[in-house]
Amino acid sequence: MKKPNTENMIRMAKCLIIALLSAISCCNLYAQPGSINSHKENSQVVRDLSGMRWKMKMMLPGEGVKQGLHELPPEDIETLVWNIAEVPGDVFTDLWKIGAIEDPYFGRNSVKAQWVQQYEWWYSIQFNVTEDISDQVVRLDFEGVDYSCDVWLNGHHLGRHEGAFSPFSFDINDALRVSKHRLESTNLLMVKLDPPPQVNAKVAGKKTPWFGDYWRDLIPFGIWRPVKMVSTGKVRIKDVYANTIINEDETAEVGLELSVENTSDVPKEMTFIASIEGKNFESKNITVELTKKVKPGLHKFVQNIHVEKPKLWWPWDLGKPNLYKARISVKEGQVNHDFREVTFGIREVTMAWNPGFTKDEVSFPRTTLINGKNHFIRSACWGGPPDIFVGRTSPDEYATLIKLAKEANMNNIRIFGWHPPEIPEFYELCDEAGLTVWQDVVPLGTGNLPRDQKLLDDIIHEAVLVIKERRNHPSLIMMEGGEEMLLRTADPLFAVGFLEALGDSLQSYVKLPFVPDSPLTCEMSQKAGFKPKEAVHALKYFYSMGFALMEDWYQTLDYPIVPEFAITSVPSVESLKKFIPEDEMWPPGLSWGHHWADLDRLKMQNFDVFGEERIGSLEEFVNATQDAQGIIFQNGIEYFRRHKPRLSGIALCHFITYWPDMKWGIVDNYQQPKRSYDFVKKAYQPLLVSFNFKKRRWHNDEALKGEIWVINDFYTNYKNCKIKFTIEDDKGKVLTSSNYDVAAIAENSAKKFFDIDEDILKSVDKKFFIKLQLMDKKGNELSANDYFFLIGDQATATKQFNGMREKMQKRNGKYTYGNYLRFFDDMTRQNGKDYKSGVEKPKASDY
Repeated sequence: MKKPNTENMIRMAKCLIIALLSAISCCNLYAQPGSINSHKENSQVVRDLSGMRWKMKMMLPGEGVKQGLHELPPEDIETLVWNIAEVPGDVFTDLWKIGAIEDPYFGRNSVKAQWVQQYEWWYSIQFNVTEDISDQVVRLDFEGVDYSCDVWLNGHHLGRHEGAFSPFSFDINDALRVSKHRLESTNLLMVKLDPPPQVNAKVAGKKTPWFGDYWRDLIPFGIWRPVKMVSTGKVRIKDVYANTIINEDETAEVGLELSVENTSDVPKEMTFIASIEGKNFESKNITVELTKKVKPGLHKFVQNIHVEKPKLWWPWDLGKPNLYKARISVKEGQVNHDFREVTFGIREVTMAWNPGFTKDEVSFPRTTLINGKNHFIRSACWGGPPDIFVGRTSPDEYATLIKLAKEANMNNIRIFGWHPPEIPEFYELCDEAGLTVWQDVVPLGTGNLPRDQKLLDDIIHEAVLVIKERRNHPSLIMMEGGEEMLLRTADPLFAVGFLEALGDSLQSYVKLPFVPDSPLTCEMSQKAGFKPKEAVHALKYFYSMGFALMEDWYQTLDYPIVPEFAITSVPSVESLKKFIPEDEMWPPGLSWGHHWADLDRLKMQNFDVFGEERIGSLEEFVNATQDAQGIIFQNGIEYFRRHKPRLSGIALCHFITYWPDMKWGIVDNYQQPKRSYDFVKKAYQPLLVSFNFKKRRWHNDEALKGEIWVINDFYTNYKNCKIKFTIEDDKGKVLTSSNYDVAAIAENSAKKFFDIDEDILKSVDKKFFIKLQLMDKKGNELSANDYFFLIGDQATATKQFNGMREKMQKRNGKYTYGNYLRFFDDMTRQNGKDYKSGVEKPKASDY
């Protein structure tokens, strides 16, 4: 399909859709009683081939076909002795389960498993078909194969596919064996997985990147989504899009855009019966019919349904996430050819310019409005899937993680360009929870795409298929083209031109905002024409650790949105035991570095927050890293939120990560929240009482100064409230406690209410605590918050922090960032040490 690439073509397409809606709505007739029964007479038969009935076999590249694996007799039992496999899943997990490789997540085992990606892997399944398929079209649906494959059924080559995220299908009537007899009804499906590609730039946007600073060089691949056999009549529904419009009179239109295929060679008079009703709420069923002559081939029809009093879909903090279900049947006389059910929501997404920034500073509106209301984004980068080896995860884990995200007061999840579009269950859970999704449509982790027009067209085609599969989900509210793509490009004009073409294509299929890249503030981005204040990836604190204390850093940031805010930590001791060998646990051994523990920066974060490195024991160190991550997140989040509406959203980096590591997530790979999770939950309260301060270290002889603020993301006004403000010393003694009356807190606001100037630090030894409580007029708690501060000197601490940085740079100057051996003098033969024997266990220096 040729990509629309001009504004005129897009306008013409929109006009055509409007015309179709108007014309078809005139033909709509409310069905006679009983017409809805067509939905119950569904003739579509789906057989899900998922499960552990699959088998797998390793072959040298090219040898499987030479040896004739694809020609095995379907009724034979040769595949019985192949290795056990599961679909959906992945090659590495299948091999781990049968003992062919050690757990790649444990220790440094991933290095030992790199041989796997040098081979082709054959997957097979035998199944029987005994039911009559006369007057039916039977197809095989592959929802996702990573990355490239060939498919045979009973020796018939059905075809080849490349691209991890795009679904593909084959009609199989001619190849299918159907009989009432066991042997004659046996079918053998064979899928050959090629060795995975080794250069990401050549498959960018079509495969999840396997590089970056939280993964090692092991390239996942496999049949990662279900395989289904589907039987329909000759006329089938290929796709349904519920394109909703909210009218000025608060009614709504649901334009069901149907992609329909007549697989026969003659026109057919078909009746389309469509109905909508509430899915998670009670509503009246609305049913309409349309009769059309469908010629052979693929066609698009639009069936409009008018809704008088629509229940809108909202993020959870703005309203209820109301969902509708649409059901469509296609009939020829009394024969039902096909049926489709989709879930959707009626909502409108628009963008507004952030106040305070000029168009010389920013190129895009960055405030998201849902149904006309400001949706301040409290988010975290998903960092998923829950496992990069998808065979290790399940929908239950997704449900747990989405629940944790909402309980952390998040109203959004950002899927960025290092990670793949998610499985349907993810979006369904977000729809139901009222969590919005900010989506890099396909993972473009590199800006150096080959100048091969076919490849560029393939990437756009992949992205279009991804967005078409997900566009009915009301949780999906924003599309992005690239993730730091322009940070890594030799030709920024070429890269941005591609991203803009990508956006043009996507927006011709779905009405959602699109931004080409993130963060759009680097040198290359500005060469491409972007402005200096587009957005900020707040990563400098980590990557340039030691240049400034946290509060002296984040208070310099002034941007309309923060797509990434990154701080790192170590999982709990309980979780560490699951992937770090016991003899490497403490002091940190080599497996810590392999799992991306930056041992210098972790100590430095601890120093910044606590005034000491906290390396007395494993538990002390682990807990300190998690608390440090949480406190830095909390203080930074609150700083950004106090700038509302000038700033309109924050995404932490990350919520989870896709293998057990020592990096960004606030929930670890075993779905266990870190201690930092609670700090984020506190800072993301939609109604938040907040203390604004300039520094965390204070002298005993100076007055504590700051401000009390209230941030309100709800569209609710609060009147006659009270704020309790308390300061305690490090022994728990109350130094001062005050109550402040607040006459009114406006909806959707951020406001300073009181100045604090307290001269009470003379008796404090090392640290002191501030507690805030916001209560309504009845004394019910609306928000609570707390902080701790150090007795010390800001300038002295900064000098120490700078010195730690110089020491780290001196150590790291001889090595690349990813070389974790730099932490182990035994391995680098520094300081007179040398690793001589495999019996020795190198330990991290300075621990």
